[in-house]
Parts: sequence; C-alpha cells; structure tokens
Amino acid sequence: MPFQLGTIAVGSDHRARDIVNNIAVHLKSQGWEVHTHYGGDEESVDYPCIAEEVANEIVSGIAACGVLICGSGIGMSMAANKVDGIRAALVHEPTAAEMSRRHNDANVLCMAANGPFESDYNAIIDSWLATDFEGGRHQRRVDLMR
Repeated sequence: MPFQLGTIAVGSDHRARDIVNNIAVHLKSQGWEVHTHYGGDEESVDYPCIAEEVANEIVSGIAACGVLICGSGIGMSMAANKVDGIRAALVHEPTAAEMSRRHNDANVLCMAANGPFESDYNAIIDSWLATDFEGGRHQRRVDLMR
C-alpha cells in the first residue's frame, strides 16, 4: 500500500533549505504533518547528522517516510543507508521514484539540489508517495538487502 497520510520527515543541507520549505508547503497542503530538519546554518550543514535525524524518525515510527536533499543527493543517500531499516534511494525524476517504491520499498527519497537539470521536486515526491510496494519476488530481494 502507498504511504498513509501521517508524518513525513524532510531534511536538507544548506543548499536545499528553500527547496525543503517549498516541499513542506506542498506536503502540508496534501494533509501530511511535516517535520523539517536543517541543522547548522545557511553556510554549512553536516548532512550526515540530518540524514541520521530523518532516518531515526522513520525507524522509531515517528515518521512514515522521509525526504532528504543535499547538493548532489549522494551524501544524504549514503548517510541515510547507514541506519538499519532504511532503504534510501537517490532519484532525479518521477519514474525512478516510482520504481524505488514499487521494487525496492524505499522509505527515504533522496534528491539533488544542484543537478544538471531542473527538478520538479513535488512531482517526484507525489509519484513516490502514491506508489505501492509490489512485494512478491521483490520482497525476497529487499530481505536480502537487510
């Protein structure tokens, strides 16, 4: 089943504060409770700390899922995946977001603030949140990742 409305944890480094604020407005308009995590200041943020905060909200059951954004999205995805129970996927467009849920049961969506193209973050998030995990043979593979 797709994620049920509830709490979603959203975090960013210093490059993505405005993006996260816009995403939060969008998610709140859909009925989500949004917990934002920024840390540091507008000049520099230790993104692994933010990734850990968001990941911990998910594994503790406070949040249903999470979104992380940093300059490339790579650092956030690597840091989040260090937390047991997290399946963070770095995506750049809605189809990849859908597949990260459908086949990999991703519970954290990671995106880039400074990519080679303009991202429609809300479209990517909407696709991700609306997609169901298929289970079946994909469940076996998700279990192998653990």
